[in-house]
Amino acid sequence: METKARQTPRGARELQVWAYGALGLAAIVIVWELYKLLAPADGVVIGGLRVLPRTTDLAMPHIWDMLARLFEPVTRAEGAAPLWAAVGAGALVTLGIAAVGWLVGLVVGVGLALVMLRWRLAEWGLLPWIILSQTVPLIAFAPIVRSWGSKIQIGGFEWADWMSVALIASYLAFFPIAIGALRGLQSPDVIHTELMRSYGIGWWRTLVKLRVPASVPYLLPALRLGAANAVIGAVVAEVSTGLQGGLGRILIQYAGQASGDPAKAWGPIFGAIVLGLVVAGSIALLGVFLKNYRRVEVNA
Repeated sequence: METKARQTPRGARELQVWAYGALGLAAIVIVWELYKLLAPADGVVIGGLRVLPRTTDLAMPHIWDMLARLFEPVTRAEGAAPLWAAVGAGALVTLGIAAVGWLVGLVVGVGLALVMLRWRLAEWGLLPWIILSQTVPLIAFAPIVRSWGSKIQIGGFEWADWMSVALIASYLAFFPIAIGALRGLQSPDVIHTELMRSYGIGWWRTLVKLRVPASVPYLLPALRLGAANAVIGAVVAEVSTGLQGGLGRILIQYAGQASGDPAKAWGPIFGAIVLGLVVAGSIALLGVFLKNYRRVEVNA
């Protein structure tokens, strides 16, 4: 018997996904505005502790005020660019750095997955440390990376500040890629691997012909998560290291002006959200070329 997913046309399933996404955004807007309308101005206080924020325009601007502010000038100076242009320029800088970090994370993550796949002892030794690496506080780690990087100088090569940010982005990106690639490469049934072995096919040919195609449903979600993590890492690292030009630095600058222009501080936040959706969506384009291997996609 065919499953319900197979009975539903592909176009209808994609339309449902977009509809659910739109409903999710609408729900966020409705909850935001309802809370602002109904909650007390001082927020929800329980036992002397404020558990939900204030509802004043300074703390919670209306959604339409935040969106309208994107099309207003950044400053009152004559000829100032609109806020969306400044946020867009910062997003491009962050995007470039995050892309470098994602590529480095891809190489490191897939490389670690191959090592752990080839030698079981390596999996036992490396996997706990890979998991443990994600417990390091990123805000504390970023200044250390910048300090170490500033001391690297080999011949005419000098470590730039953006390289520290890209390295931190790769630090967050490699983890889901390594785990997803390992699960995918280990996913073929034993009967299939034994069949390849009985035919005298070597490890590398088995990897290319069997394991890599079988890993696609696991690897694509891992790549999307790694791309989103790279953006998060780049923004946080820009905040921690003080790198100029990116969304992280703009976020700090505009947050300092929130007392007089609260809607402006939300501009770079919207930019980071859109940037994360763009990079995750761009990875989804790989699924168009690998559709023959995506019969079932597994969340890594």
